[in-house]
Formats: sequence, C-alpha cells, structure tokens
Amino acid sequence: MDTLASSSSDARNGVGATRCRFCGSTALESFIDLGMSPLCESYVPPERLNAAEVFYPLHALVCRDCMLVQLDQYVSASDIFSDYAYFSSFSDSWVEHARRYVLHMMETFGVGAGSKVVEIASNDGYLLQHFVAHGVPVLGIEPAANVAKVAVERGIPTEVRFFGCETAAYVRREHGPANLLVGNNVLAHVPDLNDFVGGIKVILADRGIVTMEFPHIAKLIEFNQFDTIYHEHFCYFSLFAVEQVFKAHGLRLFDVAQLPTHGGSLRIYGCHAGDASRADSERLSGLRAWERANGFDRLETYTGFEEQVRETKRKLLEFLIGARRAGKTVVGYGAPGKGNTLLNYCGIRQDLLDYTVDRSPYKQGLYLPGTHIPIYHPDKIKETKPDYILILPWNIKEEIIEQLAYAREWGAAFVVPIPEAAVLP
Repeated sequence: MDTLASSSSDARNGVGATRCRFCGSTALESFIDLGMSPLCESYVPPERLNAAEVFYPLHALVCRDCMLVQLDQYVSASDIFSDYAYFSSFSDSWVEHARRYVLHMMETFGVGAGSKVVEIASNDGYLLQHFVAHGVPVLGIEPAANVAKVAVERGIPTEVRFFGCETAAYVRREHGPANLLVGNNVLAHVPDLNDFVGGIKVILADRGIVTMEFPHIAKLIEFNQFDTIYHEHFCYFSLFAVEQVFKAHGLRLFDVAQLPTHGGSLRIYGCHAGDASRADSERLSGLRAWERANGFDRLETYTGFEEQVRETKRKLLEFLIGARRAGKTVVGYGAPGKGNTLLNYCGIRQDLLDYTVDRSPYKQGLYLPGTHIPIYHPDKIKETKPDYILILPWNIKEEIIEQLAYAREWGAAFVVPIPEAAVLP
C-alpha cells in the first residue's frame, strides 16, 4: 500500500501526513466529500447479506501545487483488482470503440505485423482481439486473474501482473519493447502514479507511442459526474495535470483527442521526451489554451463543486419519492461502479428502487454493496414491466435504450440521474 494513509479529515484540517500522489505536496484542499461508501465492486452474495460491510471515506482532494484531484488510499490495489467483476466485452459500444481505435492506429501510425502492441489493464481482450484479427503481435498486462483467463481463452497472451517499473522491465526483457502501448481507463486506477508512469518510460520503444484514455475532469465538473468518483479511481485528470506527470518521467505529449466515452474523456498521445519526430498537434495546443482560459490551473475552479452535487442528489430523490407516491414502480439498469457511488451517496435502497439488472452473469444473483439492491438478469424487466427504468451507466444510455426498446410496449420511460434526474423523451 502507498504511503497516503492519513484520513481525509486530517487533510481537510491541514494536519497529518497526506501527500499528493504525484508531487508530494501536503497542500491538499477538499474537492468533494461524498461521505462513507463501500468499495464499488464489492458485490454481496446472498449468504453475506447479514454480515458487516466495510465503508470508507469517499472524499476527493485537490493539490494546490499541481491541481491533481485525488483520493486517499484505504485498501491495497491487490484487494481491489486481483479478482475483478468488470468485463469490458459486456458493453457492445465499448467493444466497437476499441475496434475503431485499432483501425485508427493502423491507418494513422502504421501499426502492423512488424509492431508490438502492449495493453495495460487489457481486461478480457476486448481491444487486443481486434489487433490479433489483423495479424498484429500483442501482449496484455492484466492484474485480475479471473478476467485475464477469458483473454487467454481468446488467444491473447496475457501477463497477470500489476504494471509499474518492475513489471515494465520484466516485460521488456521477456517480450521486447512496445511500439504501441495502450491504456484505457487505467491511469485513474493507479495508487502509485509515479511508478506507473515511470514504467511507461521503461517499456516504450525508442520511437514508440503511448496512448491513454481517461475521463476529463472538466466534464466531471460541468456535468456533475460525481458518481465517477469511487475508491477504485485514485486520480482525476485535467490535461494540465497529466502533462506535468508525464513530463516528470521523461515523456512528452504530442496530441490529444476529446472523446464522448464515459461522459467525456481525453485520449492523450505520448512519446519519449527526446523523440523529435512528432510535433505538437493543434488539438493539443488548443486544449492547453482552453484549460488555461477556464482556470484548470487555478484552485478556485475546483471549489463550489460540492453544492452542485448536493442539488443533483436532491433532484434525484425528489423524482424517486414522487414516483413512489404516485404508485409508480422504478427499477435500475446496470450495476456499474458509478451506480454504487450514486446510490450510496443518495441513500437509495429498495424503498425507492425495486431492483437492478445487468448483462454480466458475474453480477447476477448478487446484491449491490451498501444498498443491498438485488441484481437480476435483464429479462426481469420483461417479467415485472416497471413504469420507470433508471439507467445507472448513463454514459451508454443510447446502447441500453436500444437493448430495452421493448419496454416502450407497456409505456415504460427511461430516466438518467446525471447531470440531473431527467425522464428521457
């Protein structure tokens, strides 16, 4: 476990040993306090319903010196990720996003049969399978053995390891350097940020490219996406913050793309600092200027977010209470980590949400952590014909509405909780 072990209350009061995950500063200020919450992927089996659950503070802090938004660490990464309940391939839109990425990298950067593609947090092979289909040599690095097993069964070689400098040196020695290093939605999950980015430097070929995708904190603030804050996400990045981290480890960003995924993400493109073959793109300089103009390099931009979140909570509870009083039934769709942050922060249990459903058989038959709302197969919706369906993974609402088009037959309406509770037309 990393050394950040003092309480959030200590950090808020300016005492204790809490330090920034990147720069080591003790000048941390409150960004948003979401109270106490269980680990968002700690789904509860029926036999454990009457057992005690552990709740941890869910309090995000911002560093005054580097503007990195971050959480304290209460459990080790191995406790969270060694056996994981999230399988990327259960989202059709995410698999399609990965397929388009593969084609883009092959067409734009000439990735092909002579390249070596390495993905960090490769999950069940949702992305690397598309490179394999084009005859490109790949290697996955995935710490969750249960998830990596699925990738291996698909013919994707996978090292079951956490990534950092030590793993990077091992993989480079055993498999060679990475011409393309990929990391989708992993940078935020890293407790030891410097060791992780240092590992990128170690494994990347001299003229290699690294791409990383992560939610953009600008979108989190603008659209009240507080439910994307949970214990498994240790950091929340602006371009301003992430450029500092990569520069400190001898890496340079040369391009950035703004993506609609996960409510608004960035894909950064990086290389070794000494690689002069890649000039900064106009997109990169443009986003740098936009963030400066909108204050993402200043502390005041990060204050005031908490009251926005409280109002979002009030509006969701008003909707659910009103629906119940009107005799309407409300169920959930999905059992994502973000949903568990939302439900626990808002205090929503079966008095307001009958149940939720999920496509993943690994979650069906279990209960949501903290709230103990049951998780069923999606067919449960056909059986009970609810009046409202609350979409917890709101970032893929279009995909879900298409899957559940049959619910319109009995007049069901879809509801999203973010940026505020709204019944979709």
